Amino acid sequence: MRVLGIDPGYDRLGIAIIEGDPSRPTLVMSTCVTPEKGAASMRLAAVSSAISEAIAVHHPDVLALETLFFSINKKTAIGVAEARGAILAAAGLASIPVIECRPQEVKLAVTGHGGADKKAIALMVPKLISLPPKKRLDDELDAIAIGITALAKGRF
Repeated sequence: MRVLGIDPGYDRLGIAIIEGDPSRPTLVMSTCVTPEKGAASMRLAAVSSAISEAIAVHHPDVLALETLFFSINKKTAIGVAEARGAILAAAGLASIPVIECRPQEVKLAVTGHGGADKKAIALMVPKLISLPPKKRLDDELDAIAIGITALAKGRF
């Protein structure tokens, strides 16, 4: 099973390709895309393009996406919701099924505790999956964690 894990974002978009099964996930690739500041239409086009390219290059069986977490900052939530729309449209155009993972599900799957913080996820991800050495932003680690969670959910 090959999963395209996405940590949706307007400013930064985490992307990871995970394959295998829950007991032995393998990282194929991961990155963090940072769309240029500017018009919303151009930023969302960059998000959609990055997802479409990952689908075309890596041929995932499913796309896993974190559900929207509503925070106090409404402007951020709206941007993430728009990015999710661009991601879902790219998945739909490629006829890729989508699995949505709640933040608590990701935390539970990766750390064993649904109330874990980002630091706990960042510490656990390299223990669950072999990562080539490089500096990773939390968005990229979150995308890897979302891919691992989708494998654990196993409802494809």
